[in-house]
Amino acid sequence: MSTPEPVLAGPGILLVLDGWGSAEAADDNALSLARTPVLDELVAHHPSTLAAASGEAVGLLPGTVGNSEIGHMVIGAGRPLPYDSLLVQQAIDSGLLRTHPRLDALLEGIAGRAGALHLIGLCSDGQIHAHVEHLSELLAAAATHQVKRVFIHAITDGRDVADHTGEAYLTRVAELAAEAGAGRIATVIGRGYAMDKAGDLELTEHAVALIADGRGAQAESAHSAVTSGERGDEWVPASVVTEAGRASIADGDAVLWFNFRSDRIQQFADGLSEHLKATGRTVNMVSLAQYDTRTEIPALVERADASGGLADELQEAGLRSVRIAETEKFEHVTYYINGRDATVRECEEHVRVRGEVKADYIARPRMNLDRVSEAVVEAAGRTDVDLVIANLANIDVVGHTGDLSATVTACEATDAAVDRILQAARNSSRWVLVVGDHGNAERMTKQAPDGSVRPYGGHTTNPVPLVIVPNRTDTPSPTLPATATLADVAPTVLHLLGHKPGSAMTGRPLL
Repeated sequence: MSTPEPVLAGPGILLVLDGWGSAEAADDNALSLARTPVLDELVAHHPSTLAAASGEAVGLLPGTVGNSEIGHMVIGAGRPLPYDSLLVQQAIDSGLLRTHPRLDALLEGIAGRAGALHLIGLCSDGQIHAHVEHLSELLAAAATHQVKRVFIHAITDGRDVADHTGEAYLTRVAELAAEAGAGRIATVIGRGYAMDKAGDLELTEHAVALIADGRGAQAESAHSAVTSGERGDEWVPASVVTEAGRASIADGDAVLWFNFRSDRIQQFADGLSEHLKATGRTVNMVSLAQYDTRTEIPALVERADASGGLADELQEAGLRSVRIAETEKFEHVTYYINGRDATVRECEEHVRVRGEVKADYIARPRMNLDRVSEAVVEAAGRTDVDLVIANLANIDVVGHTGDLSATVTACEATDAAVDRILQAARNSSRWVLVVGDHGNAERMTKQAPDGSVRPYGGHTTNPVPLVIVPNRTDTPSPTLPATATLADVAPTVLHLLGHKPGSAMTGRPLL
């Protein structure tokens, strides 16, 4: 067992273990079931604490589970950031959303043309990408403007919420439509098709063809569409609900996307926009929150300012960083940790590790972890690199499958990769800050609305471990505070690099 090492300023590694949450050992805790001697030793014998990664600590509504997007944003910003879901809820509570000039213009225009309004989004209450209750406000606004034809294109979840709960959420959608006096479910498709972010355009084409042109299996009702699938809610096949009548998008219609998070819906939004344009249909399109699409889609709720964070401070100080992750999490160590800024700064290098074969997270829970850790080791050995920022995605990405056995394997593979990275850090006299971005694998079951306990691949509200492995052994080991938040990561990283935190940061250095 190694001796705890004190921290001295110098180059380092910021290592984010995606989905690494902290909870008591249990039969559904993949992390406690896995053999992870390196992670166990880190927490037990190096300066460590637990960091809040959910709810108000990171800018979410109280009790809301954390997620990779807000986790990396707060890690980078050094302060909690009002997340899009919080800003949307505030706009609803204040009444500003229903009377938003952009929404008024959209609805007045479609009502005047007797066209159709198409509402597209994820129908669950996972609070990661969308919240089904936001539909209530949008449907009420449509009813107020007397929009007669309102079609809801429902994306089923099974990932941010327990699988096989799609029927219950579609029942809630129907209730909201009845309460508002507007709207009917016109199509149903699983998020595996509609919210792919790995660049698999064949999946996205299923969703585009369904909603734009009405191409899909015929289902008598929304419920029968969900129950016809054999792969769970995430992979409900493209289905046209016949009882809603023909609901494909016509020239002059309007589209309102109601996911508040951009990254998993933008590929679909671009695909649909470009298909409609290519087929000669002019459609007025608006999103509930701001999207990072090629197509310009005006938003009803703007984003919080995330400038002045870690990336800006590194640039100002002339400190070179290398960002490393697999495709699934590459944007998180670049775009999101940089405050949703796509600019590649002069002092940054980006290393995207692409898979050589089609992803199958249950069959291949190691993913491309060997190549990611190899890239981290290579960057750590360079004398011109001040900071390596890397994301090890396996615990979260495989955890999302809900497959406990595969997730245990992913945890063990991550443990071995961390061991390799720590050895490289010792060889190059680098400190290492290891932290989770949100919880996931430490809870792999959840009670469904009917009371049954089902496999769960979603996130949690649990805190995440934060550990500092110092770069020297010849001075006393530091002690970390008993509690922390993700907002403390950037100030601590800058302190370890020998620089003061930026003035925009409200987090504290933990040393």
